[in-house]
Amino acid sequence: MTTWDASYDLVVVGSGGGGLVAALMAADAGLNPVVLEKQQYVGGSTAMSGGVIWMPGNPLMAEDGVPDSLERGMTYLQSVIGEPDKASSLERRRAFLTSGPEMLAFIREAGVRLERCEGYADYYDDLPGGNARGRSVEGVPWDGRRLGEWRTRVNPGMARGIGLVVKTNEVRDIAVAYRSAATFASTVRVVLRTYASRLLGKDLFTNGMSLMGQLTRICLDRGIPIRLGTAVEGLVVEDGTVAGVRAAGDGGPTLIRGTAGVLLAAGGFEHNAGFRRAHTEATQPNDGTWSVGNPGNTGEMLAAAMELGAATDYMDEAVWLLVPRAELGGSTLNVARQFARTILVNRHGKRFSNESNSYVELGRAMYANDAVPAWLVFDDAYRRKVPWSSGMPKLRDLWSARPGNLPEEWVKDDWIHRAGSIEELAGGIGLDPSALGDTVRRFNVGAVRGEDPEFHRGESQYNRALGDPGRAPNPAVGPIDTPPYYATRIFPGDVGTSGGVICDEHARVLDHDGGPIPGLYATGNMAATVMGRTYPGAGASIAATMVFGYIAARHAAESVRDTAPITSS
Repeated sequence: MTTWDASYDLVVVGSGGGGLVAALMAADAGLNPVVLEKQQYVGGSTAMSGGVIWMPGNPLMAEDGVPDSLERGMTYLQSVIGEPDKASSLERRRAFLTSGPEMLAFIREAGVRLERCEGYADYYDDLPGGNARGRSVEGVPWDGRRLGEWRTRVNPGMARGIGLVVKTNEVRDIAVAYRSAATFASTVRVVLRTYASRLLGKDLFTNGMSLMGQLTRICLDRGIPIRLGTAVEGLVVEDGTVAGVRAAGDGGPTLIRGTAGVLLAAGGFEHNAGFRRAHTEATQPNDGTWSVGNPGNTGEMLAAAMELGAATDYMDEAVWLLVPRAELGGSTLNVARQFARTILVNRHGKRFSNESNSYVELGRAMYANDAVPAWLVFDDAYRRKVPWSSGMPKLRDLWSARPGNLPEEWVKDDWIHRAGSIEELAGGIGLDPSALGDTVRRFNVGAVRGEDPEFHRGESQYNRALGDPGRAPNPAVGPIDTPPYYATRIFPGDVGTSGGVICDEHARVLDHDGGPIPGLYATGNMAATVMGRTYPGAGASIAATMVFGYIAARHAAESVRDTAPITSS
């Protein structure tokens, strides 16, 4: 028998949204959980992200009078994902939709403050069951000072890089601040909030940092141990059951028991180049070079589960995110494809998809259409209408519009190519001039009317919401007809892999025969996602990890109660 150094009821590996929600649920159910995190920061990928949670029928929708139902949610998942399979089974979809609203109610009751992302439409709101007003929620701006010494231990999030106290549902307004009264007012609110927080000495967390900061505070208040700098090196099996883990930290090797089970919530494997090449070479070859995912996601726990016979799926997939070269990452080129007067073309000079659709869909389309990398093509009218850097603007800049300042050194360094005609541009970037010229001319025929007959860009509310509010009749479509013309490479980056172990509706890891591996649960990007090879709405992956973390802890607690000995007085 194993000699354990420490014993808990539930061992949670990973401190992202799924891990901390599971720990809270376990504690609420009477279990004694522990959270093990190999990095020196809490929060995982969730803290780094927008921190948005996509959940049909959530309680905040009901409170705001936005109609929705389980049936509409199921219809939508069927419309977007397609027929169920082992990883995205009908049972798992139903578990996600039924337990999701419960999970949100649970964390709100625990003290997490959330708000609806009004107008952040489902990514396919025009399909049956879709919702144009959106099903996403996010954390409110929250003062990180409430974490005390843990304030600097939360994984830095997206807003930290631009110095703005901006909510995820406001981010899209920054790039088009000067294009409508509404986006200008939104940007003013963000800037004033940022300055006010500084004057008051606050450290307002937004996006994923808000969500994870709040969850961390609640876990600490409830006495749940979160052990940072503790890497799990393997799973310990006793009598055919996963009984605990072998970990290593500052104090050396440690054997930690989990009497009710072990939950793997350790993220994907986006930064394990060899692992990615081995599982993507045949379909979507990618070694993680362009990934912006959590640096700690290197796949050790996934490999450990596979060694125990865990079945896997979607191993070639990721939550794709289209990105320019790293030097241009702080510019509006990250979102340019969604604005009027831009298109994406493959190496044959042809469009291959609706550029304004989901980033996951576009990433897959790049691989399927010989577009790795793709070329973003735009004209000078686009260049003049958008800002070219991100960050904290001066107050005076709000009243003196500064779009159009594309740094000339970007052109001199060949990061962005410029030419006087489309054909000249094509020659400069190695494309067939006649092919690209024909593509642009064909696109412009409809674009002058705000139409895209070929790919229907701008027809969904999601497309329109992320476009240029200053352009009518279609915020996502406009002709490329004002010289000079520009082009830059766009790569299939990602925020994490989305394939992993196959789980059942209770978040139990399944073996190759379809049976559960006793004592082993998984959630988040460790698990083959319930969303299949798609992404239904903003925050779908965060929702999945939190919901199935909640489900796993609940199932572990129920299993303990079911096996507890009956005593008599």
